[in-house]
Amino acid sequence: MSAGVDTETIHQSIAQLQRLAELFQQRRHQLARRAGLSEQQWRVLEEISTEHFIPSMFARSRESSAAAVSKVLRLLLDKELVRVSVSESDGRQRTYELSPKGQRTLERLRRDRQHAIETIWSDLPIDELQRFNQLGAELIARIERYASQEQSGPGRRARTARPSAAPQSPTSTT
Repeated sequence: MSAGVDTETIHQSIAQLQRLAELFQQRRHQLARRAGLSEQQWRVLEEISTEHFIPSMFARSRESSAAAVSKVLRLLLDKELVRVSVSESDGRQRTYELSPKGQRTLERLRRDRQHAIETIWSDLPIDELQRFNQLGAELIARIERYASQEQSGPGRRARTARPSAAPQSPTSTT
């Protein structure tokens, strides 16, 4: 451990980050419930709105089963939030799109989310947000690096350890 940072401060920082993650999850759940959806239904609606929705690829990207995604799609169809048709290019494929009701629901979710963002984040000092972004990027890189080393096994961990990356500039795309 670095001589400049005490263990108590590190543990407090971890606790703050955990609480922040919990609050984000809780807030997302509240927004979804207000619209009469589960969080997974909301995710599927968002993905369908991109017009590149393929259920099997969505399932893989979310580490979910195709059956679980099919169940969510049936629920969204029952709620009349999506429409399904046979693909014009491949009769074996189905094409999903938001219904007008689904578009209104998703628009309301996005509007509610945007309102919360503006209320909570908009008056924070830009320099503090930029520092937060830099620290977040550094923590993400360190956690990913550590997790990768853990997967390599204890014998390889010491050989693959690298010094931490320098914080990224505020103009970074990460």
